[in-house]
Amino acid sequence: MTKTLQGWLLVLLILGGTAQAVEQITVLGLFKGTAILRIDGTQRSLKQGQTSPEGIKVISADSSTVVLEVDGERKSMGLGTHIGGSFTKPKRPVVNIWPNTQGMYLQTGSINGYTVEFLVDTGATSIAMNAAQARRLGIDYRLKGTPQGVETASGRVPAYRVYLDRVKVGAIEQRNVVAVVLEGTLPSKVLLGMSFLNRLEIKRDGAAMMLIQKW
Repeated sequence: MTKTLQGWLLVLLILGGTAQAVEQITVLGLFKGTAILRIDGTQRSLKQGQTSPEGIKVISADSSTVVLEVDGERKSMGLGTHIGGSFTKPKRPVVNIWPNTQGMYLQTGSINGYTVEFLVDTGATSIAMNAAQARRLGIDYRLKGTPQGVETASGRVPAYRVYLDRVKVGAIEQRNVVAVVLEGTLPSKVLLGMSFLNRLEIKRDGAAMMLIQKW
């Protein structure tokens, strides 16, 4: 057999191997930046950004969740979960918010497990709250936050940049979300700004605003 023919056979074998469909994926272990998976019975330890020989790519991983790319689609999985068969794309969580009589989009949600009434504000660069709201939510912004100034309608006011562990609106939950705490009494309601919204797909259905999880 010639070297050229051997080379072509090797290429065909490689292509044939990558074309084989994966039947089942199970999450065995999760660590920051690393996921341990069982793919069709074979255990794989993959770091963030790596792709397995079966074509499964780890987009991100922490101690609770791994995001995988399977056949061009992204799937979020927890420890001990598994998917198999046709890999049907799960239905994405959707939150519908209707305006009140003043045209404002208010929605009950939570921050770090505490109930919050959000005012959806696509003009705000991040979630924003006043000092009293932050204290009610148990956020020690002066100790753990980064001081900065924020321009408001009343002028420049001192503020602190913080990270929220969990922010939830309806069935949509995000972790490690940037927020700003302003000294004083403004804003009167917690603003649900773009540090949360830019991770979502936003659509309109008549007067309703639809927040759709991307994956």
